[in-house]
Amino acid sequence: MASEDGLKSMHPLKRLFWPIMRSERSKFLPMLLIYSFIVFNYSLLKTIKDALIVTAKHSGAETIPFIKLWAILPMALVSTMIFTRLANKYTKEKVFTIMMVGFLSFFAIFAFILYPNQELLHFNTFADKMQAILPAGCKGLIAVFRNWTFTLFYVMCELWGTMIMSVLFWSFANEVTSVKEAGRFYAILGVGANIATIIAGQAGMFFCGKYLHSFFHPSMDRWSFSLMLITLVILGIGCFILVLYKWLANTITSPDECIASKKKEKPKMGLRKNFAYLAKSNYLIFIALIVLCFNIALTLIEVVWKDQVRMLCPYPADYGSYMGSVMTYIGILSTILSIFVCGQVIRRFGWTVSAYITPVILFISGVLFFIFYLGRTSDTALWIAGSIGTSPLMITTFLGSFQNCFSRASKFTFFDVTKEMAFIPLSSESKLKGKAAIDGVGSRLGKSGASLIHEALLMIFGTVAASVSYVGAILAIIFLFWVFAVRSLGKLFNQTSKQGNETSESPIPQKA
Repeated sequence: MASEDGLKSMHPLKRLFWPIMRSERSKFLPMLLIYSFIVFNYSLLKTIKDALIVTAKHSGAETIPFIKLWAILPMALVSTMIFTRLANKYTKEKVFTIMMVGFLSFFAIFAFILYPNQELLHFNTFADKMQAILPAGCKGLIAVFRNWTFTLFYVMCELWGTMIMSVLFWSFANEVTSVKEAGRFYAILGVGANIATIIAGQAGMFFCGKYLHSFFHPSMDRWSFSLMLITLVILGIGCFILVLYKWLANTITSPDECIASKKKEKPKMGLRKNFAYLAKSNYLIFIALIVLCFNIALTLIEVVWKDQVRMLCPYPADYGSYMGSVMTYIGILSTILSIFVCGQVIRRFGWTVSAYITPVILFISGVLFFIFYLGRTSDTALWIAGSIGTSPLMITTFLGSFQNCFSRASKFTFFDVTKEMAFIPLSSESKLKGKAAIDGVGSRLGKSGASLIHEALLMIFGTVAASVSYVGAILAIIFLFWVFAVRSLGKLFNQTSKQGNETSESPIPQKA
């Protein structure tokens, strides 16, 4: 652990951009690489999964809420149960390896077996019969079953972000990092992740573009060719992550900061016990509430925005290329926030102020998007579009992209950093059980809650466009709960962080 004297002796520029002591590099640099590569794969997977679902036949953005509720939520429960079983039986290194190999194997099977044979595998005849019987609001639900291989791929991509990035990596990071180190480490981890997002965005645009396809395999469908190339890159990066993690697991042997301490008895985990443990603590409940509110708000807005992107880019390769450009801008914004803003705000103003920034950004950018969306057919909107030589659809899509870029950038910086810092003062048992429940299932409950809201509105109004005003009203209520949870958790975090010294494990605040 770096001493305060060592930090004060650093050059001001180094303290600003790279506040890492020499003794910490052997621990921090591998962490930075592993996290960056995990985020790189996640960003590429997001580009593919959205393009597959939104542009598929008889599908659209309205399919996403049904996938998140009826497919992702059950699979999140299953994957969390698998994780807890593995965590009770094996070391962290072996659990990481097993789950990584499982994910990478599926992505290979999808790209080279399931996708090329989709016409044989999909339930088109049955789905057509259901479409003729059920109301129009069920179109998205039918598409979930019609294109079941796409649905399964979408689910696995989402679970990569949950299980590999949120649960496995951050459990490891929180185990070997103190609160004061996190104020320096996590912002730079965010920078690495953001740079990886930029590169992934450009890679997605390159792989989905026309040049590579026409040069290497013009006879093959462009989207099929792009999917195959992107999958090969993901598999290669995944193998490198496994090698790097294994090396790190065998290298860090410090008694206080080892990856898997053999001296400590590993707490037994179970899904029901984890949630029961969470329910006993106000501290963990407030973390869960913040995660729920963020995922509900982001999902509610994203479905409306992706519906506009689909209208603008109906072909999957074009959709993937557009989402790649959005990923690039998310990475650029996140990098700027990480380097110049996030770490400075956390060190100067503390946890609570930093945690307020994400809901404020989502609220302001969401209001701008919904205002223009609701008035996109008005004379004013048509005049604005005509005066700049574009269409209301282009402006609405741009504002939605603007909102998504700033929301995701704040998520990858302020939200992720403050959320992970909140776990650090807790005991090992609290970290493990609380994180497994909150990140493994809690985040999915938030997205599923937003999906349930969209489903109900689709059943009533039939289309995404007709339900937008009600989505905006619900968002306002969600933001109030979010701000309340941040304020309450901030008080508990400050109290818990002061208990004991820097190396001791703080007890978790229990309900009175």
